[in-house]
Amino acid sequence: MVAGLILPPLVVITLFMIVPVGIMLVYSFLESGTYGGVVWNFSTEAYIQFLFERDIFDETLSFSSDYLGIFSRSVMQAFIATGLCLIIGIPTAYYIATRPARQKNIWLFMITIPYWVNLLVRTIALLFVLRSDGPVNDTLMFLHIVSEPLKLSYNEFAIGTGLVYSFLPFMILPLYAAFERFDFTLLDAAYDLYASRTKAFFKILLPIMKPGLIAGSLLVFIPSIGSFLAPDILGGGKKMMIGNLIAMQFQGSRNWPFGAAVAMILLTLTLITLIFFAVRASNKTKS
Repeated sequence: MVAGLILPPLVVITLFMIVPVGIMLVYSFLESGTYGGVVWNFSTEAYIQFLFERDIFDETLSFSSDYLGIFSRSVMQAFIATGLCLIIGIPTAYYIATRPARQKNIWLFMITIPYWVNLLVRTIALLFVLRSDGPVNDTLMFLHIVSEPLKLSYNEFAIGTGLVYSFLPFMILPLYAAFERFDFTLLDAAYDLYASRTKAFFKILLPIMKPGLIAGSLLVFIPSIGSFLAPDILGGGKKMMIGNLIAMQFQGSRNWPFGAAVAMILLTLTLITLIFFAVRASNKTKS
């Protein structure tokens, strides 16, 4: 009976996760075809290419930090997006959790409405909002706050805005779930015992909402680091991130092994991050 219940999810995981990742791993250790695809000869050239540049004349290797720069930019953008989502998400989730039951449903409904529309459409719509003749600049100029349009698009600011806009609900919903389970009479008791609001937040509220903070941060950070729509559309392709690099190898450069290798490096870093938080949470639970 139990085996019958486990079999369907195992089949789905195998077909749609393990097999594709396995194919990607195999491709990363093959040679690149002349016009795309792969040549079935074992090679570590894709991983060497990530850190080194090979001279076209004598094939000597020299260290190159170009792709590390792309990785560091992606990680930094993901960290900033996660931090901004936390700053916006904590008060938003707290506000929703403290509303009457009927109002909670309305607020949650409003947060999930954007996900009824495809991410590509939402990203393009955000570009129209941020461009020089968009409503943001028009409003600022109408109020005489600025004398000329601000450069809000095709830069890192636009990329960060797109990441926050795309993944903010992933932060709000886990935080809301954590706040929803919290007994707010504990805060009243803390205030009665002359605890300040700051001390009550860090000593009582924060430890209880910590699982929601970790879950929300991971749900924002992981897709942000591999995002390619925001850098491609909002950044105008000027600031490449990991997702753009991988897409370029499969579409434009036709270097499938290198694209697979970069994807495997990204996947490995993501798994290391998840394992770190899982082990840390497990140790704290045991203690």
